[in-house]
Amino acid sequence: MGVILQIALDFKELERAVSIAEASKDGADWIEAGTPLIKSVGMDCVRELRKKFPDKKIVADLKIADVGDVETEMAAKSGADIVTVLATSSDCTIRNCVKTAKNYGCEVMADTIGFKGIEKRSKELEKLGVDYIAVHTPIDDQMLNKDSFDGIMKVAKSVHIPVAACGGLSEATIPKAVKSGASIVIVGNAITKSKNPGKAAAAVKAATKKTSSDVKQKSVLEILKQVSTSNVSDAMHRSGEMMGLKPVYFEKKIVGKAVTVKCYPGDWSKTVQAIDSAEKGDIIVIDEHGSHIAVWGGLASRSAKNKGIAAVVIDGGIRDVDEINKLQFPSFARHVTPTAGEPKGMGEINVSVRCGNIFVSPGDYIVIDESGIVVIPKNRALEIANRALYIKEKEDRITKEIDDGKTLGKVLNLKGWDKLSYS
Repeated sequence: MGVILQIALDFKELERAVSIAEASKDGADWIEAGTPLIKSVGMDCVRELRKKFPDKKIVADLKIADVGDVETEMAAKSGADIVTVLATSSDCTIRNCVKTAKNYGCEVMADTIGFKGIEKRSKELEKLGVDYIAVHTPIDDQMLNKDSFDGIMKVAKSVHIPVAACGGLSEATIPKAVKSGASIVIVGNAITKSKNPGKAAAAVKAATKKTSSDVKQKSVLEILKQVSTSNVSDAMHRSGEMMGLKPVYFEKKIVGKAVTVKCYPGDWSKTVQAIDSAEKGDIIVIDEHGSHIAVWGGLASRSAKNKGIAAVVIDGGIRDVDEINKLQFPSFARHVTPTAGEPKGMGEINVSVRCGNIFVSPGDYIVIDESGIVVIPKNRALEIANRALYIKEKEDRITKEIDDGKTLGKVLNLKGWDKLSYS
């Protein structure tokens, strides 16, 4: 058979899970009832998958932590061929899983998620009788571009049972997982969020036979150019938006790093000097304390555009709107006014500022599109960018389902998740 492809159905809605499984069944060897799915609808999902796909191995991703005999029996009787138990569970729990699984003709996969020192634990798990070990990179770690390839290699060299790779795998990274020693690859999002799950599953399956892959991590800027401010806001739990600033000139999406300016009302000396401090693609962010006096105008815009600066964002005043529009220089401000101040030089460049009721530090990432302006702290930029992309890909899948004729409420099963009232 070669390397086994296990498709993880991490949905809350059973109908959606079955639909995706049906679309991708030709590429899948094993089909997994994901943990969210089991928590949402219980063992019914295992029964349904068993009925729909009698020729596939069905994995119940229970991530058992206790009462291993009870949960293993539930899954096995429902039609699961494999159940998962956490490697962090006690030896007693794991032994109970293994014993019960053997009684019901089932197998056990130990999931190492959250476990440190997995090489030593893997040897213990093999002695306890588990059939497979899954080396699992948590989603939160994936957002930081962490992977489990070193862990897979260590475990594969330590045990004589099959090792599964799990967490963030894609067509591009699977060859590396296989080269590291994985004989099972567990793939979710790369298939289930695709607009064409069948094609994606076929591509992933083909990748298991490749010997090498040129995996290049995208930069934060590259990722942010793929997502919207709405995606970013969702990734930041509906925060990060600059409030109260209006576009003076705006044409298309802008992404860049912040060069910050703090100035006194009407004092435009440091705002102009910031042009010299900025690099091509940067966004100048000015804290003028909401003043109505302009600290930026046509000449500054011309100078900034000639240097390749991406935009200026001002919590204060701007003027020369007609010239700025002719220059087509992206500009945002709280106030438009013909009144300019004077260059007194009392401000600061590249210090923490407050703009649009959001604190901005030098080097923070700014994303601007038709929906608004969001600020991403530089120390969380990689994580937030990856989370935003994760959200976008999920929405792309939902878009496809809506285009296929479902309503949004049906896709998300909102009625089924209404808050119950007990009064």
